[in-house]
Amino acid sequence: MPGGPLATRPLHFIWILDCSGSMAGEKIRSLNFALRESIPAMQQSADENPNASVLVRALRFSDGAQWHIAAPTPIGSFTWTDVDSRGVTDMGTALGVVAEQLRMPPMTDRALPPVLVLVSDGQPTDDFPAGLARLMAEPWGRKAVRIAIAIGSDADLDVLESFMGNPEMKPLRADNAATLVQYVKWASTAVLKAASSPRMGSAGFSDAPTILPVPVAPAAGEDVAADNVW
Repeated sequence: MPGGPLATRPLHFIWILDCSGSMAGEKIRSLNFALRESIPAMQQSADENPNASVLVRALRFSDGAQWHIAAPTPIGSFTWTDVDSRGVTDMGTALGVVAEQLRMPPMTDRALPPVLVLVSDGQPTDDFPAGLARLMAEPWGRKAVRIAIAIGSDADLDVLESFMGNPEMKPLRADNAATLVQYVKWASTAVLKAASSPRMGSAGFSDAPTILPVPVAPAAGEDVAADNVW
C-alpha cells in the first residue's frame, strides 16, 4: 500500500477545553473526572483497532489558549492532570492554535482523520469566525472529525454547530455530571473507532463528514437533584 502499512498511520485526538471562569466549581471538577474516567475505555478501543496509532493531547482556553498536554502522547501512556478555571472564553484563539498543528508538516498525508473534541459552557469572547476560518483553511482541519459537547444551558449552540460543520450531528448537551461523563466516553471511544476504521485509510482529503454512530442520550435519572443541573 502506498505510504506504508495502514497500522502505522497516526490518528491525532485533541481535546479542546473551555477553562474559563464560568466553568468553576462542579463543571470543571466533572470535566476532569470525565476525562480521567475515559482513559481506560479509550485505551481499550485503541487496542481493538490495529489500524491506527492513537496520539492524544489537550488544549485549554480561557485568557488565550495554551497546550495543557502539548506532545502527541500514545494513548497507552496517556494520563490526565487536572485543569482549573479562570478568565474569559478565547475559543477562536484555541482553534487557531489547533490549526497550526494540523498543517503539513507537522501532519503528514499518511495520517488518519484527526479527532477534535470541543467542550464549552459559554460563548466565545474573541474572534471565533477568524479562528474557525484558520482551522478550515487546513486540509486536515476540514477533514477532521469535529465533535462538540455543550455544558449547561448557556453554551452557544450555534457556535458549536458551526465548529462541527455536519448537518447530521448536533452538539451533545450535558446538563449534569453523569451526562458529561457519558458523552466524554462516547467521544473517546465510538468516535475514535469511526475515525480509525479501515475505510478511512484511503479517504484522502474529501470534505465529506465521517459517518458517526448516533450517541444515545442518557436517561433522565430521578436521582439528579435540581441543584445539580447546570
